[in-house]
Parts: sequence; C-alpha cells; structure tokens
Amino acid sequence: MSAATRPPGGKLLALEQLQVAYGGIRAVKGIDLTVEPNETVCLIGANGAGKTTTLKAITGLVRAAAGRVVYNGDEITGRRVHEIARRGLALVPEGRGVFAQLTIEENLAMGAFARADGGIAGDIERVFTLFPRLKERRRQTAGTLSGGEQQMLAIGRALMSRPRLLLLDEPSMGLAPLMVERIFEVIRHIAAEGVTLLLVEQNARLALEASHRAYVLEGGLVTLSGPARELLGDARIREAYLGE
Repeated sequence: MSAATRPPGGKLLALEQLQVAYGGIRAVKGIDLTVEPNETVCLIGANGAGKTTTLKAITGLVRAAAGRVVYNGDEITGRRVHEIARRGLALVPEGRGVFAQLTIEENLAMGAFARADGGIAGDIERVFTLFPRLKERRRQTAGTLSGGEQQMLAIGRALMSRPRLLLLDEPSMGLAPLMVERIFEVIRHIAAEGVTLLLVEQNARLALEASHRAYVLEGGLVTLSGPARELLGDARIREAYLGE
C-alpha cells in the first residue's frame, strides 16, 4: 500500500512553538506542527520523545508551558478539556481508557454525552457497521473484552462525538497483527469519510502508509517532517524506525 495522496486545504490545527514541562523537565521543547482539513498526519518517534504529551497538550489534559495551540482559527491554549472536546476534537488515548464496568452500548453513549441531536442511535449503528464484533457483544461489559475489542470500542466512542479532528494515541499497541491490520483499515475508512486525523503510532511503516504528512519527534523536538511518501523512502527513517 502506498502513502496517501495529500489533499489541499487550510490549517485546521496549528501548534506554534509548543512547550510542555513536567516539573523542571521539558518534555516538548518548542514544536511547530500543522494539520489541514481532511488530512491524516502522523507523529512518529521513540518512547519518551514527547508524542503523547503533545496530544495531551492539544486536548487540554496537560498545560502548555509556552507556545500556542490554534484550532480552526481560534487559540485554545489553556482552555478546559470539556470546552476543547465540544469544539470537535476527540482523543483516543493510549491504553484505550474504556469504562470497564459499562457495557459496549453504554460506553458508546458516553461518547455522545455533549450532543443533543437525534442522531445518536444511528451513529451507534454506524459504529457497529465499522466494528461488527462490537455489535455481537453490545451488552457485554467493556472490561471483559479483549485488547483489540477495547481498542475498537475506544475508537467507536470517540466517533460518537462526531469529531472534526480525531487524535489517536498508539492504536496498535499490544495488539495481534491481524487486529492491527483491522484497526488500520478502519482508520483509513474514517479518513476517507472526511474526518481529519492526527496519529501517534510506534509502527512507523503503518503510520506513514496511512498518512499524507509526517513529523518525527526526538527528545521533544521535531527533527524531520514532510510528505509521508518521502519519509517512507528516507534512509534515516528506514534505519531508525523501519528496521532496514
């Protein structure tokens, strides 16, 4: 599979010299990053590079020490998590974060907590179309699901908010190869439906193949960026992240 073709468009998300610190340690040291509407962008790098911290700063889960987060033309730096979520940003966190004691259907309903329209039931069925396995187990509690099924549920729950920008943090982590393949099929399907994606993923090859553009994060800094197709062929990327 080749890397996706980059679409045209303006900036939906822009990070401007974003810095994040934990105590006296700067985990993100001043990065610039943009995502355009209907685009899939991936952020790759080793453990501890600052990828998850970057997603948390975008969604307000951690505070930026400096710099700006601009979404759809408005600065959202420092806004509360629920305010950001209501603007159309949804995060599928590392580790899935499902509500273990709730059923699949109840988890999906929680994803639509901020909505007041009449399309919630239809969107639950849409999730079940994407993930037929969840439909088979719709009344099963989430804590009894396999890791792959929980990842499906976490993605489905995020989609229930009808996000304009979906952030995915390590969607393939800990999953069997066949399940990883299925998850990335769904990611590509979601992108094809017009949802903009920012993807953090340890499997650099899959991430690059599914994306239009990519950023490489090392030690809290962007060290390389460009079209995903070009980075797939870059000798530095192939040696460091593709094992070639």
